Amino acid sequence: MSLFLFKRILTLIATLVGTSVIVFLVLEILPGNAAQMLMGADASPEAIAAKTIELGLDQPAWARYWHWVGGLLTGNLGNSYAYGSPVLDLVLERLSLTIPLALLAMAFTTALALVVGVTAAARHNKLGDVGLMGLTQIGIAIPNFWFAILLILVFSVQLQWFSAGGFDGWSEGILPGLKALLLPALSLAVVQAAILARITRSAVLEVMREDFVRTARAKGVSQRAVLWGHVLRNAMIPVVTVMGLQFSELLAGTIVVENVFYLPGLGKLIFQSIANRDLIVVRNCVMLLAAMVVIVNFVVDVLYALIDPRLKASDI
Repeated sequence: MSLFLFKRILTLIATLVGTSVIVFLVLEILPGNAAQMLMGADASPEAIAAKTIELGLDQPAWARYWHWVGGLLTGNLGNSYAYGSPVLDLVLERLSLTIPLALLAMAFTTALALVVGVTAAARHNKLGDVGLMGLTQIGIAIPNFWFAILLILVFSVQLQWFSAGGFDGWSEGILPGLKALLLPALSLAVVQAAILARITRSAVLEVMREDFVRTARAKGVSQRAVLWGHVLRNAMIPVVTVMGLQFSELLAGTIVVENVFYLPGLGKLIFQSIANRDLIVVRNCVMLLAAMVVIVNFVVDVLYALIDPRLKASDI
């Protein structure tokens, strides 16, 4: 197990280094000048040149890269060009909304997918199976932003159960905060739950054909106990794989959903920073999202070993 973790940690570090290089280079080759954007179209060349020096954009690319990586390691991400405040403070403030939103959406995704997937597998080729798989097909086809608008029309405009947007902060209480994130989380979860439900159904059906399932049934174990106690755990390897990828999709999906619901999260910060060409904020936010994806994949690899101990021996 120690060798397994050591190899995975080395892979994690190498992936983060490679990701940082790609993120930096991609933003470097983008057209435009941050100093020009900040100073305005009517600024003199001298003023633009002075602003370029102030922002450190006159330094070689390799020097700016090492300065940026050093800041990542020490927590000094610099100051935003547009906001004038430390990038770290901006990111931490927005993460207090985005992370709970993604986790709530992942909880909805997992709960819906497992229930639908296992139920459909238990009713294989019956009316319930066909109906549930038909609903998942519709869920896959629905864009997140369209479903978000539909939720606003139904639950905010017609029923007036929820606010149409905005977030007052966690200082108002946990329940009001979760209520404000409920509709955005559902709009993020519906597509991912539909995909995960189909994966769960296929994995459960495959495991249900195994000999140990027939043995459990022969011993008189109930259908529900077999499905949830024996089959589901052995079917979780492909499910956990997709869940890791989906959490990354949910983080990326917040960029659109936060703008629909006017939520002051990381997605909206990235959107505004791109519009303002605040590249220092964009670079750090994109790197943060990429690091989250890599770390989630690392956690998924470790979960593999916990779910199925046979994978540890074969990997080592």
